[in-house]
Amino acid sequence: MIDLDENTVTDATLAQMSTTSDPRLKELMDAAVRHMHAFAREVNLTPAEWLTGISILTQVGKACTDVRQEFILLSDVLGLSAVVNALHDKKAKELGTQSSLLGPFFREGAPELPLGANIVRNHTAPEIVLYGRVTDNNSNPLPNALVQVWQTDEHGWYDVQAHDDAHMDMRGNFRTDAHGNYYFRTVRPLGYSIPMDGPVGRLVKMQGRHGMRPSHVHMLITASGYRELVSALYFGDDPNIGSDTVFGVSASLVIDAKDNADCPIPGLKSVRYDFRLPRAADNDTGRVGADPASFKAAE
Repeated sequence: MIDLDENTVTDATLAQMSTTSDPRLKELMDAAVRHMHAFAREVNLTPAEWLTGISILTQVGKACTDVRQEFILLSDVLGLSAVVNALHDKKAKELGTQSSLLGPFFREGAPELPLGANIVRNHTAPEIVLYGRVTDNNSNPLPNALVQVWQTDEHGWYDVQAHDDAHMDMRGNFRTDAHGNYYFRTVRPLGYSIPMDGPVGRLVKMQGRHGMRPSHVHMLITASGYRELVSALYFGDDPNIGSDTVFGVSASLVIDAKDNADCPIPGLKSVRYDFRLPRAADNDTGRVGADPASFKAAE
């Protein structure tokens, strides 16, 4: 038996974990232990501070429900989701349209709607049209690609915030036509604050951050044989376009609603955006997040 100090306990911990049979689990846990121990040494972490951290993580877990995933939100505001997303993009066989974050408000089972339908049940803002093509990287159209969209309403609320859990709104699934075209009607979503009534929101307030996300529409696009695309389109005139609190904006995803001569629904302001899907590798998903209900189902 040897007496352990703040340095030698790291080697002792790694030695005890050395029998881990799964090589990837061993790699992940070894690195996590080394970095966490180094963090504690770097900041000279006190018992009271560590208990505060444990308390915050406990509160984050308690805040999670079937429609709210506070841990995904924590990952987002710390920039970790953006890091994982960027690392995932670097491993692709080829790159297509720029990806973005799935976020904590994605839900499975949105209604499948015909092209041109409006995803907003009741609205007070003017309609706009989002349209374009889904192709491969050689501009070949991808018929029957699944385009899933979700957003806030014109007041900045997702359906899980504005309605009861069973009421889906501001969401829709569409299939591209034989030429890879998609189009649907919606309203311009309002930029919004992340939920500030939970532990993540309290942390953001303590850091003096505004907690705002610029106006955007989420897109999740899949086609057989191609890499799943998780992306979002951001309205460029939003005041928070340059300071997204979850670091999801890329220049190539910034848009503007205007008059477009080739809009499939004449008379409405519209956004044309074409998506390119690269070839897929096995089990290739870009979802840095999931439907909150799926975590309960996996317990």
